[in-house]
Amino acid sequence: MSRLDGTAVPAAPVAQAGAGRKGLKAGALGLFSSVTLGLASTAPAYSMASALGVVAVAVGLRTPMVMVLAFVPMLLIAYAYKELNAIDADCGTTFVWAGRAFGPRVGWMGGWGIIVADVIFMANIAEIAGRYGFRLLGLDALAASRGWTTAAGAVWIAAMTAVCYVGIEVSARLQRWLVCLEVALLALFAVAALVRVYGGNPGPGSIHVEPGWFDPFRIPSAQSLTTGILAAVIIYWGWDTAVAVNEETADSKRTPGRAAVICTVLLLVIYTLVATSAQAFGGVGAHGTGLANPAAADDVFSGLGSAVFGHHGAGPYLSRLLILMVLTSSVAATLTTILPTARTVFSMAAHRAVPAGFARLHSRFLTPTWSTVSMGAASLGVFFLLHAVSRNILSDTIESVGLAIAFYYGLTGFACTWYYRRTLTRSVRDLLTKGILPGLGGLIMLFLFCYAAFDVYADPHHGATSVHLPLVGRVGGVTVLGLGALLIGVVLMLVVTREHTTTLRLQHNLLPRALPPHPAGELAGRYLPADSRSGVGGDWYDVIPLSSGRLGLVVGDVLAHGLRAAATMGGLRTSLRALARLDLDPDELLTHLGDLVDSGEHGGEGLAVTCLYAVYDPVTGRCTMAAAGHPPPLVVPADGGVAHCPDLPSGPPLGVSGPPFQSTELELPEHSLIALFTDGLVRAADRDTAAGVEMLTGVLAARAGPLDQLADSAVTSLLPGPVDDDAALLLVRTRRLPADQVADWQIPPEPGAVADARAAATRQLTAWGLDELAFTTELVVSELVTNAVRYADGPIRLRLIRDHALICEVADTGHTSPHLRHAASDEEGGRGLYIIAQLTDRWGTRYTSTGKTIWVEQSLNTAHDAER
Repeated sequence: MSRLDGTAVPAAPVAQAGAGRKGLKAGALGLFSSVTLGLASTAPAYSMASALGVVAVAVGLRTPMVMVLAFVPMLLIAYAYKELNAIDADCGTTFVWAGRAFGPRVGWMGGWGIIVADVIFMANIAEIAGRYGFRLLGLDALAASRGWTTAAGAVWIAAMTAVCYVGIEVSARLQRWLVCLEVALLALFAVAALVRVYGGNPGPGSIHVEPGWFDPFRIPSAQSLTTGILAAVIIYWGWDTAVAVNEETADSKRTPGRAAVICTVLLLVIYTLVATSAQAFGGVGAHGTGLANPAAADDVFSGLGSAVFGHHGAGPYLSRLLILMVLTSSVAATLTTILPTARTVFSMAAHRAVPAGFARLHSRFLTPTWSTVSMGAASLGVFFLLHAVSRNILSDTIESVGLAIAFYYGLTGFACTWYYRRTLTRSVRDLLTKGILPGLGGLIMLFLFCYAAFDVYADPHHGATSVHLPLVGRVGGVTVLGLGALLIGVVLMLVVTREHTTTLRLQHNLLPRALPPHPAGELAGRYLPADSRSGVGGDWYDVIPLSSGRLGLVVGDVLAHGLRAAATMGGLRTSLRALARLDLDPDELLTHLGDLVDSGEHGGEGLAVTCLYAVYDPVTGRCTMAAAGHPPPLVVPADGGVAHCPDLPSGPPLGVSGPPFQSTELELPEHSLIALFTDGLVRAADRDTAAGVEMLTGVLAARAGPLDQLADSAVTSLLPGPVDDDAALLLVRTRRLPADQVADWQIPPEPGAVADARAAATRQLTAWGLDELAFTTELVVSELVTNAVRYADGPIRLRLIRDHALICEVADTGHTSPHLRHAASDEEGGRGLYIIAQLTDRWGTRYTSTGKTIWVEQSLNTAHDAER
């Protein structure tokens, strides 16, 4: 944190948004590398090999059309990623964005959804990598052995974890070769299949391409359509890796979003071409090379490869290349699945949503160390566990992944729409790309999630396993695995976010619930908590009614976060209110408050606190203020002049040694606007404090309308997106008491003047229509003026103020304050002040540079009651 003058003050580390903010290697990837990583993560060859048969069984000849339909929600969600990344390029993606929109608990579940999908998918893809590795070497017996494929899959996970550990650039270079080979072989397969079909050498089930294949209205039923789209959606999943590495991408706010959209479009072309050519060559029969052949449901390329390329000439080599294609696809997917999960966990640690140790970076490679290693270890653990309990790990895991995918993709779509809800009316483009399209994508994903989890996958006959649940009965293993993994996240979320929730609740309870109306000015206050656990706690504002109609204005910031900072803030706020009631000057009050911080009275030992305290007097229009390491307020003149920050000497933060505090006095014309704020309001990831103050100046220049609306406009304009540090804003539009509500007399310091003072006060009360208060006021004036004549030298001043109460003030040059006491029965004096205290509402003393002022306050309701 820094002051407006650029002087640094100590601050606790807070996770920031933006490329390189967390220490990752910024600028390491370009657009091509981002697209490559996105494509590799979807594993096109493996995805087609495992899902094409499932889709064909569901929709028959309309398989290519289903590939197109599944593309639609993916493109909609890709737009959500693009728009959200543009304002917050954080590698936590859904975790961060959902937290911004819906709060830390929902954000945590979004991050957990990514972790669940990636870890379970790793178990599936590692099995494929192990099996195809043996097939590539001609070791079909080992490929059929569950033990050997398990061992090989574990080796692949460990190897890819090591590659991710040594750097994002190494991973990207490897992906370029793997993806280019994969796409080239897929194109070769598609061309060869179509050549066979139309070149006079078709397969036994070959058919010509027809326009009806792309007619969605010919799909047999809604259930067939939904089942097919469910399977097809899974094969599109993975392009968001291009966004998950945004902090390591050049032009991090634009390139990742563009790469995500490009990836989905390229996948549409690849999948539609391959599905069309494969269906044209093999047909959709249940035998031989037919796509609906149950014997090849999880690997349609095994039979199609040799059939398309033949058994003569280059055919066997091309068939072997097809096996290599699926192998490289699974290897690439293994690598790119580790990347987004490791960075999601890394971002969650940076935002204190998981233990901070997961935010550790390698000093040389600038990659997340514990996040990457833990991702590999978790994948191995789930891989071995599922091998031990499931009879068919491939089908069970790949379908359960679909639930996690639909969950966090849909959550991202809804987060985009809700996050931009206030700006959707700015233009048609904003309404479409930030609102309608992401929201529609979220609704589609929500429908797919519910339909799959509670209908299709819940059927105990679906998949290879089922589980008997108490009170429910037998449920399909896919639903149990998918929902069970998400429910584990709910339990962990409640534990992990407990401190954030407690801190936020404490912070809100300690802040003013509402600012009561005050004659000195119109008031509006706003507190905006940070979206992550790392940023909540410490900022506060307050308004304190003082004697003689004056108003105390406070804004402060404990330079720390969490429960301790919120508790410290509450203690300091209470202490400051108590000190303010003593009518201390701002600089003196900050000195006493600093002593409390130094002594650790409120648990703030070792913490620094910035604070600004101002006192506004509506009678004189003067505002006296002092700052302890805090930015000065922004003052907008009543005549519409240029807003400015007054020249306010900024002492050291409370708890930090330095020069003494100094007060500054300003004269504020009526209807002047003064804004007190914390650093979190004006400082953001994409701007410094000075730029933020300039933005706030522009917002406050409008001045028109209720102050609450102006406060909302200021918060929305300055913090429309990520809130990594909590912020407080206090706006005051000053008022002056009319001259006819104040009466002022200079009293000679002689005994005979007491009677004249009483008479003058009585005449003024009659003019104000407050004759009912005359007796008490005469008694107050007599006692206070008599004491001033007796115990002080120099001029005496009597002032009456008619505001929300009748205030009587007597000022003199003495520095001795009277004390309220009970006079003994044989004492002649000492009873005057006691009687005054009994007849009035409040009284007190405040010291000035020339002496002291004793004030007494009587409620005007007393006069009205007497009148009735």
